[in-house]
Amino acid sequence: MDRKSTKMVVRDISQSLGKLPPQALDVEEAVLGALLMDKNAIVDVASILKPEHFYSEQHQEIFKAVISLFSRGEKIDMRTVIFELRSLGKIELVGGAYKIAELTGRVSSSANVESHARILVELGIKREVIQLASHMHQEAYEDVSDPFALVEQANLGLQNILDAAISTRAERSMKDIAYATLKEAEARQSGKHTGLDSGYPVLDQLLNGFQKTDLIIIGARPGMGKTAFIMQSAKEIAKRKVPVGIFSLEMSANQLVERLAVGESEIDSDVVKKGKMQPYEFQRYLAAMGDISGLPLYIDDTPFMTIVELRARCMRMKTKYGVQMIIVDYLQLIKGVNEFGNKMNRDQEIGVISRTLKGIAKELEIPVVALAQLSRGVETRGGLKKPGLSDLRESGSIEQDADVVMFLYRPEYYKITTDEDGFSTHGLCEVLVEKHRNGSTGKVNVKFVGKFTKFMPWIGSDSSPNFNPHTERQKHAEVHYKNPTEELPKDGEDGDTLPF
Repeated sequence: MDRKSTKMVVRDISQSLGKLPPQALDVEEAVLGALLMDKNAIVDVASILKPEHFYSEQHQEIFKAVISLFSRGEKIDMRTVIFELRSLGKIELVGGAYKIAELTGRVSSSANVESHARILVELGIKREVIQLASHMHQEAYEDVSDPFALVEQANLGLQNILDAAISTRAERSMKDIAYATLKEAEARQSGKHTGLDSGYPVLDQLLNGFQKTDLIIIGARPGMGKTAFIMQSAKEIAKRKVPVGIFSLEMSANQLVERLAVGESEIDSDVVKKGKMQPYEFQRYLAAMGDISGLPLYIDDTPFMTIVELRARCMRMKTKYGVQMIIVDYLQLIKGVNEFGNKMNRDQEIGVISRTLKGIAKELEIPVVALAQLSRGVETRGGLKKPGLSDLRESGSIEQDADVVMFLYRPEYYKITTDEDGFSTHGLCEVLVEKHRNGSTGKVNVKFVGKFTKFMPWIGSDSSPNFNPHTERQKHAEVHYKNPTEELPKDGEDGDTLPF
């Protein structure tokens, strides 16, 4: 519905309720009078006030003339506004030159123009809500209307009203920005990461941790382990009492928690899934479940979520739990919708989704990590089959909006048992950072233990991001990583049969 019909819709529904639409004509006149009287008053309201915030059509046209003069850098007073309205052929519509002159007599000062403008914004929001409600009311009576699409339109409409009317980010002085930037530099100088530690020390060296406001994309082919990779990070971050929100559109919350418990207890995942745990293993599993149950991890496993729903749920998680990172698993399972609820092609959908995810990161000032599937092109090419930016499905928008893009590559997945230098690839996973908006790119090696569905730092590889662990790879290829609480096997006993 276009804005020309707004007033008619608002009046119709208001009349049916026996009420006048929300309005304050005297405040509208006071604001316009202040703008005509003080040439600098427009500076205080131009960023918050729009023509549709005025209920009177006459006042809308006068304000449009003021904005037109302001945009051209011309002086704003009674005479220039009258001339502008005449040149537009709107002078008679607004009540003539007398009406303009009358407005200047409505106020004695422009001191309160900003507070008066905010009153008009609030009343305008109420009228927008009435307009949306009226439209949804009519649509709901249509036999052919899709109820779920209606709910989505209502959701999106309310969010657009809020986004258009309220600015959540104010300007900051250079002094404040410089101070914050200096604090970050001091932290880096002291060896601290300014972002959240990922649980992979070498990756943190490269990225300086997961940074606030960053959109981080982790791409991999199905079965490569991207969910396990980021869940390991989520667990390590949560262990430091940092709340993390997880949106799992593919796996259930129970499946995710089971994976975490398997990794924490280091019991073969097949044994757990088949219910074949020995008593001591089950006790260890219980202990691991007890440990992770106390972590500040919040999982939403709602399937078929739209980007509007996701945005709303992220806001709620931030408000309710104070989450400091959001994980989305995975990006291509989100549904994108435009302002009018119309269908879009997949490229357009992905564009809306990636822009919104980046917007969420900036608005909430937290890192947003989104997992992404890669195209089948990786499988069909020859050689080592290492992924790149072009392998991201609908990669244009994702690559453009993301601050960091990294890929997981396990040679064993493709039956490649040795690398180009002849060294074993057993347990090796390469994290390929292909885009890093605020830093350098590179390769990080991490360890993957398949039977635990678990990733961990590669022993000996924490000296530099591009460490080449040939000797360490051979040395630690068969290492069984135990928890610090595990006892060493006694002489003559098989360590794998001990409970702890």
